[in-house]
Amino acid sequence: MTIKLTYNEYPQTYYCTFTCINWLNRFHSTDLYDKIYAWFNILIQEQHQITGFVIMPNHLHALIHIRHDKSNINKILGNAKRFLAYDIVNRLKTKNRQDLLHIMSEKVTSEEKSRNKKHRAFEISSDIKMCWGEEFLLQKLEYIHANPVSGKWKLADSYVEYPHSSAAFYELNVPHPKVAITHYKDLGGAVNLPTKSFLSGDDTRTSR
Repeated sequence: MTIKLTYNEYPQTYYCTFTCINWLNRFHSTDLYDKIYAWFNILIQEQHQITGFVIMPNHLHALIHIRHDKSNINKILGNAKRFLAYDIVNRLKTKNRQDLLHIMSEKVTSEEKSRNKKHRAFEISSDIKMCWGEEFLLQKLEYIHANPVSGKWKLADSYVEYPHSSAAFYELNVPHPKVAITHYKDLGGAVNLPTKSFLSGDDTRTSR
């Protein structure tokens, strides 16, 4: 049985992942990138920080730094999925993609139907991990930045050229045009001092 953990620690950086239902490319097919950046900017307005991210066609990874106790990371991700799901459904309706909407309606549970939920846009579970130290945080940054050119994905010639990522911010010192990223070294002592170079070693991991 899966046990869902609730994380209430703050200030704390969390590695977060959530995925479109059936791993289908909903972010890409609905061009949802603008809404994801809008969500990032809402978090920043609420005094949290985006430390790193990549938005893939069917999932996203983000390093989110929670600065206060007004909302825990579980609630933040739950609200994000509802916020984004609303737009996914509306954009698919505009495109008259009844085939895709049907797939999403089949994934709604009986309990959700009783609450009048008609479509499920995301997999139920989200992956949340606390960044317990600098080495772990750097590992996750390396992994998410490599996503666009790892495994089956060939979304850019180089990972630093992929636009929906914080890679260029870290590697080329280029501000992202859509969101103000906070460098991990500017998180105010939330993690330990660096123990390795950001790009040390070869990353052979793959992503779906």
